[in-house]
Amino acid sequence: MRSDKITKGLSAAPQRALLHALGVTDQELGKPLIGIVSSYSEIVPGHMNLDKIAEAVRQGVLQAGGIPFVFPAIAVCDGIAMGHEGMRFSLVTRELIADSTEAMATAHPFDGLVLIPNCDKNVPGLLMAAARLNIPSILISGGAMLAGKLNDRKISYSNISEAVSEYQKGKIDLDTLCAYENKACPTCGSCSGMFTVNSMNCLTEVLGMALGGNGTIPAVYSERLRLAKETGMQIMELVKKEIKPRDKPNIRQDPQHLPPCPGRKPLY
Repeated sequence: MRSDKITKGLSAAPQRALLHALGVTDQELGKPLIGIVSSYSEIVPGHMNLDKIAEAVRQGVLQAGGIPFVFPAIAVCDGIAMGHEGMRFSLVTRELIADSTEAMATAHPFDGLVLIPNCDKNVPGLLMAAARLNIPSILISGGAMLAGKLNDRKISYSNISEAVSEYQKGKIDLDTLCAYENKACPTCGSCSGMFTVNSMNCLTEVLGMALGGNGTIPAVYSERLRLAKETGMQIMELVKKEIKPRDKPNIRQDPQHLPPCPGRKPLY
């Protein structure tokens, strides 16, 4: 395993001493070390629930026999950054996220990575890191926020921007604008709408980098926590089988006899 260089042999005694300082026992040192990259923060609505997602992933890793270590990734909320100089910093965070994750996973040679993003730039940023590192990796997002509701009609984040223009043109009054403002984003999660983050979360399933449901289960559903726990278990399977992001499929097999795609097992 990659982690052998810091867990086994006489020369790794200094590294083991530091791992012991983290509370890691001798019995645990032979188990795979799993890095959990969490984009949790208190300023991004899509990330305010990622501490709970990371904890569910930790539980899954522990249950499957791994040793989890959580470390952070930054992320910018494009909606909050929009309309001022902050938007100039949004795109560059994609490289910062990929660079910092690559640095962490190389300096601390994890055997596998679980990526926990939920915004426009840090979903692709973490996928870029996984491709660069090419170690067993899997992604679980924080999920989308629920749609808002106003006058028995579903509304999304886009509607608030449209409402501003309608107010400026005199089509709606200030009370209606305020109603849109207070109803458009009713829960935590990535902004409701097919914006980059939700498109990318769906794409991760197609790429085989996430379990089924990653792009569609809302942030506030308990099903999202169950998916996170299953993701923590699944990374252990990827490590065991040495399945990596850049691996090519075995196209020589007869497609009719291929095993089912890895993912969530049916309950009945």
